[in-house]
Amino acid sequence: MKYILLFALLLPLAGHAADTDVTLQIKDHRFQPAEIVVPAGKKIRILVENLDTTPEEFESHDLNREKVIAGHGSTTIYIGPLPAGRYTFMGEFHPDSAHGVITAQ
Repeated sequence: MKYILLFALLLPLAGHAADTDVTLQIKDHRFQPAEIVVPAGKKIRILVENLDTTPEEFESHDLNREKVIAGHGSTTIYIGPLPAGRYTFMGEFHPDSAHGVITAQ
């Protein structure tokens, strides 16, 4: 019985399991790296670390994701599986400098 309870508690985490992990940093109001290449057809977990003192927002209309990351904070964003293609993202608070692309291939 206790194994069934443990399984039931862990089941929601299985829905977020990713095939590929990526780290994306924000420094000087820029995403680094500005281009990320990931495998098409796989779930991706992106750890976004904001090294700046001010908040920034990860926003992507292509990926239907929007998340504010506090200064010196971090967050995890799950995407995919993605068909092959290019998916743009930007920092809503600094759109002139904070932008990038995810390429699924």
